[in-house]
Amino acid sequence: MLEAGDLTLVTGASGFVGSAVARALQARGARLRLLARATSPRANLDALDAEVVVGDMADPAAMTQAMQGVRWVFHVAADYRLWARDPEEIVRNNLSGTRAVMQAALAAKVERVVYTSSVATLGFRDDGAASDETLPLKPEEAIGAYKRSKVVAEREVERMAAEEGLPVVIVNPSTPIGPRDIKPTPTGRIIVEAALGRMPAFLETGLNLAHVDDVAAGHLMALEKGRQAERYILGGADVGLGRMLADIAGLTGRKPPTVALPRAPLYPLAVITEAVAYVTGKEPFLTLDALKMASHHMFFSSAKATRELGYSARPYIEGLSDALAWFRQAGYVK
Repeated sequence: MLEAGDLTLVTGASGFVGSAVARALQARGARLRLLARATSPRANLDALDAEVVVGDMADPAAMTQAMQGVRWVFHVAADYRLWARDPEEIVRNNLSGTRAVMQAALAAKVERVVYTSSVATLGFRDDGAASDETLPLKPEEAIGAYKRSKVVAEREVERMAAEEGLPVVIVNPSTPIGPRDIKPTPTGRIIVEAALGRMPAFLETGLNLAHVDDVAAGHLMALEKGRQAERYILGGADVGLGRMLADIAGLTGRKPPTVALPRAPLYPLAVITEAVAYVTGKEPFLTLDALKMASHHMFFSSAKATRELGYSARPYIEGLSDALAWFRQAGYVK
C-alpha cells in the first residue's frame, strides 16, 4: 500500500514516537511532511529529509494547509503531560487537536489515517491478566486528565469513523522506550534517574515496555494491514518496575534498589509535591494520579496486532540498552 514517493503527513514528529514513525516512513521511501509547533525542539528532525510545516494540531487552518496533496496521515501528536495546573487543559488540547486533524483529513480526502492513541484508553482485568482491546474505558473511568483526554479523543475518532466515514486505524502503544526520548517521557525520566543512582527505593508496579522502533514499525503495519476503525495494541514485555530498575543497574554498573515502598504513606507527599508544582509550574515527580495508576499492573497483550498485522517486539532489554546509550550521548546521563 505505501509506495515510494507517497506524500505522508506526520504530526508530532519532533517527539519520541513521532520521530520514530517518521524515520520508519523515510526508510520506506515516503515523502515526508512533518507538523511541528514553533516551540517544539527540532533535534529529532535533523536527520530527516522532510518538509517541516510549523503549526498547531488544534488550528484548523494550519491542518487544512498541512493536508494539501497528502495521501497518508499519521496523527501522533498529543499533549503528553501527566500533570498541569489546569488538568482540563490537557483534555481540551488532545480532544480539539485530534478533532481538527481528523476533520482536515476528511476534507482533504486522504486515503487512510493512523491515529496514535494509547493503552491509557483501556481498562484492567480483575484477575490481573494482561488487558486487550476488548476493554475500552469510559471517560469517567480513566485515572487522571491525560488518560481521560486520550479516552475522549479516541471515542471522537471512533464516532467520526462510524458517522462520517473517516478512514482510520487506531493504534494503542503501551510504554515505548529507546532512543530520541528528547523530553524525556515519564518512563524516560525513570530510566535517567535510575541510571544516575537517584532511585534508592521504588514503588512496585508493572509496565508493558516496547522498543520505540518496534512501535513505529507497528504504525506502518497498521496503515497497510489494519482494519477500518479497529484498535491495535502495540506493546512488548510485561515487566515489574523492580525488575526494570535492576536491569538498568546491571547495564550501568550500579547496585539495584531493594527497598519497595508502601503506597499509602506516599499520598501526603504527593499532595505536597503537587502543591509545590502548582506554585513553580514544574511538573512534579510524584502525583496522586501516578500513585493511583501504580496500584495496577499495567500489563497488555499485543496478540491481536501480531495476528492481524504481523507485529512483533524485540526483547525489552534492547530498548533499555538503546535508551541508555542515547541518554548518555545526549548528555542526560554522565
